[in-house]
Amino acid sequence: MDAAERLITSTQDLLWERGYVGTSPKAIQQRADAGQGSMYHHFTGKPDLARAAITRSAAELRDLAAQQFDAPGSAYDRIAAYLRRDRDVLRGCRVGRLTQDPDVIASPALREPLEATLSWLRSRLAALIAEGVAAGEFRASLDPEATAATLVAVVQGGYVLARSADSPALFTQAVDGALALLR
Repeated sequence: MDAAERLITSTQDLLWERGYVGTSPKAIQQRADAGQGSMYHHFTGKPDLARAAITRSAAELRDLAAQQFDAPGSAYDRIAAYLRRDRDVLRGCRVGRLTQDPDVIASPALREPLEATLSWLRSRLAALIAEGVAAGEFRASLDPEATAATLVAVVQGGYVLARSADSPALFTQAVDGALALLR
């Protein structure tokens, strides 16, 4: 792994663990085993590196979700696979946690990949829900966009519930409740 890759990966992990303010350039360099010169050779500064790390985390989230969304099966089965996929629930979502970081949200450049990814996620879920409505899996009165937003909120809220109680069971309970509502 080259220095730029180590810097991005280290920044991804540190942003997830500490947030933007808690992720200092020195901590990034130490974790990446890269010097200051290397960091500034590849990136113009912490905001540029953070944007690369956030963009990478967002792409990874989309890739993981697409694996379930693009799999064979009914719309319900693919949504259930997405909601029930293996996650490190007690660490929270790499993307969702950053939406709670005031420094990230205050920066349009850092916020944009988060907003784009959550919008993509809602759009993909809405398409699956519309597919399920058309196939008769879901009731005809189900609003795909509103239901997709609800499912994204269930996932993000499930992380919050699980982390607050130090229990992944609460995430599972939230997901099970959402799936029951789809049926």
